[in-house]
Amino acid sequence: MTEKFKGYVQVYTGCGKGKTTAALGLALRAAGYGWRVYVGQFLKGQNYGELVSVGKLAPLIKIEQFGRKGFIHVTDNPEDEDIDRAKKGLQKCLKAMLSRKYRIIVLDEVHVALHFRLLTEKEVHDFLAQRPEDIEVVLTGRYAPLSVIRAADLVTEMKEKKHYYSKGVRARLGIEK
Repeated sequence: MTEKFKGYVQVYTGCGKGKTTAALGLALRAAGYGWRVYVGQFLKGQNYGELVSVGKLAPLIKIEQFGRKGFIHVTDNPEDEDIDRAKKGLQKCLKAMLSRKYRIIVLDEVHVALHFRLLTEKEVHDFLAQRPEDIEVVLTGRYAPLSVIRAADLVTEMKEKKHYYSKGVRARLGIEK
């Protein structure tokens, strides 16, 4: 990275739609300037339209998914495989960040991984503590813990006011998936 750049920690959270979309919009904006972005998607393992789009922007944007096929639905006791995938995913994100190949690192759905106890807050804070000063980190997902909110420089809460899901509309191709 040539010019002086100060990176910050951003959090996109809340129960409204748009957290991942906002992070990917930031990635798209950054790619427009030739910046490289790494997106680690926790819990996700299914095909989304953004994977196809990002494939066309390689190597500027790289997405890796750490979840099983489909989005896991965890209740009280997460399975060992899901915990293992999340921990290995966080290590991949750390490796990407420390490689200095990327200016922006996105931990997509990491707050949900914390909520379901696939990762610990300490593990995420340890990750953030290793962030080089010139790397931007974005953490997304519902249920952002207070400790992560306090550690962030920018916090945006997506708040649902009205959603067609409540009328039984399922995720639509090209819009939600």
